[in-house]
Amino acid sequence: MSRSKKRWLAAWACAGSLLLSGCEDQPKAAAREALPVVVANVEQKTVPLQLRAIGNVEALSNVAIKAQISGELTGVHFREGQEVRKGELLFTLDRRPVEADLRRAEATLAKDEAEAANARSTAARAEKLFGEGVMAREQRDQLVAAGEASEAVVRADKAAVENAKLSLAYTTIYSPLTGRTGTLKVHAGNLVKANDDASVLTTINQISPIYVNFALPERHLPELKKFVVAGKVRVDAMPPHQETPLGQGVVTFIDNAVDATTGTIKVKATFANDDRQLWPGQFVDVVLTLMQQPNAITIPSVAVQTGQQGQYVYVVKSDSTVENRTINVVRTFGQESIIEKGLQPGERVVTDGQLRLHPGARVEIKSGLPASVNGLSSPSDNASGGQ
Repeated sequence: MSRSKKRWLAAWACAGSLLLSGCEDQPKAAAREALPVVVANVEQKTVPLQLRAIGNVEALSNVAIKAQISGELTGVHFREGQEVRKGELLFTLDRRPVEADLRRAEATLAKDEAEAANARSTAARAEKLFGEGVMAREQRDQLVAAGEASEAVVRADKAAVENAKLSLAYTTIYSPLTGRTGTLKVHAGNLVKANDDASVLTTINQISPIYVNFALPERHLPELKKFVVAGKVRVDAMPPHQETPLGQGVVTFIDNAVDATTGTIKVKATFANDDRQLWPGQFVDVVLTLMQQPNAITIPSVAVQTGQQGQYVYVVKSDSTVENRTINVVRTFGQESIIEKGLQPGERVVTDGQLRLHPGARVEIKSGLPASVNGLSSPSDNASGGQ
C-alpha cells in the first residue's frame, strides 16, 4: 500500500474515533443538564372540612294574589318587580256594587228588627193573657213561635250585613308578606273572578331571607347530623365554577327520609340575602363547612401526578435532584390537596415541568413557568372541590 493511502486511512480513522467520542459525550451532557421546574413547599396548616353540592335557590314564601270577589279591577298600586311590605296596598276593585249590597242588607236588617220587636211585644202580651186564662195555649204558642222566628230572621240579616262588609273589605287587596312582586298578569279595567286560577293578579316571592335547596349523598348524612347537632353548619353559595360567595347561610332543614331512587338526602340552608344576591330559581354551587381540620399536610393539587402505582409527586432533594414519592390524597380543598402520608412539612414538590422528569434528574428551580411550555394544564383545570 502506498504511503499516501496509509496517511489517508489514518486520517479517516482518527476522525471516526473523534466522532464516536463526541457521540458518547452527548448523553452524559444531556444527563447533566438541569431541567427548569417550578416548586412549592409542603405546608402544615388548618384547613376546613367541606362538602360540595349543586343547589337551587327557592323563595322562603310564595303567594299568588287573587281576588276574593268578582268585579272590575279599578286600580294597580305597584310596579312590576317592586319590593312591597306586608300590608301595603296592591289592588282596588270597584266598590259600588258591594256598597249597594251592603246598604240593601242593612235596610233589610232594620225592617226585620222592627218586625221582631213587634213580635216580641205580641208574644209578651200573649204570655200575660195566657197566664190570666184569657188566651188559649195554642194561640199563645203560635205568637211566641212567631216572635222567635223574627229573632232568627234578624240574626240572618246581621250575618248578611257582616258578609257584605267583608266583601267590601275585599275590594282592596293588600300584600300578605314582605317580598318582591312578579309580572302583573291582569291590568286595570279588566273583570276578575273570585278565587279563579286563571285570574291570578300577580305573585309575590319572599326573598329575604331565602332558601337554597341541595342534595347530598346519604353517606354524608351521619357526619352532617353530628355537626348540625353540635352547632350551626355554615353554607356558602357561589355562582357555578366561581369561588366568590353570593352569600353565607346555615343549614336549617334535613329531610326526614333518604330518596331511595337517587340515594341522596334533601337539605335546605337559609340565607339572610339582605343584598339580594340570591334569586329564586337560580342554580349555585354550595359549600358546607363542617369543621376546621388542624395540622393538615397540603400541597398544590397541580403537583399530584397519577401513574400505574397510584398518585405520586416529584420531591426536590437538597442536591437539586428529584425523587418519585408515592402519596395518599385524602381530599382536595380549592386548589390544594390534603395528604395523609408520603410527605413532610418543609419539603419541596414540583408543580410545573414534570413531563421531562425522571427519578434522579437534576433540576433548576424557576420562579414561574407558563404551563404550556411543559405541556401541562393550568391549576384550575386539575383542581377539584373539597369532598
